[in-house]
This record gives sequence, C-alpha cells and structure tokens, in this order.
Amino acid sequence: MIKIDLKLFVTLSKYLPKDSGCLEIPEETTVEKLMLDFGIPPELVKLIFINGKRQDSKYRLKHNDRVGLFPPVGGG
Repeated sequence: MIKIDLKLFVTLSKYLPKDSGCLEIPEETTVEKLMLDFGIPPELVKLIFINGKRQDSKYRLKHNDRVGLFPPVGGG
C-alpha cells in the first residue's frame, strides 16, 4: 500500500470521502483506476495534476504523490 494526498476541485469535490486526508491505495494504482474506485466519471475530469505537473489518466501513482483532479472550467 502507498499513501497519496487527493484533492478534488469544484464539482468533483462531492466524490471525496469524508475525513480523507492521506489515502492508502494499492501500489501500481493508476489515476484511471483511482477515479473508478471513487466513482468519479472520467468524462468529468479535464485536468490531472500530480505533484504540480500535468499527467494523464494512465499515470501510475507513487508513494506521497499529491493528486489534483479538475473538471472542465467554464467562463468568458
């Protein structure tokens, strides 16, 4: 098991478990699998940041990764 810090922003925040702080997940978990496990529809995730760098959903998470998932942003 590894520990990650997961942040879900704006409309995705409802998928974050209560008292989530540091999460323990199995080694070799991808962002795609993480979204599936938390019931986050992949089409709702526009940007994935790992440790401040943009990644895609195939990224394999590592111990102490900081994960940020963002929905599409509207505006004008």
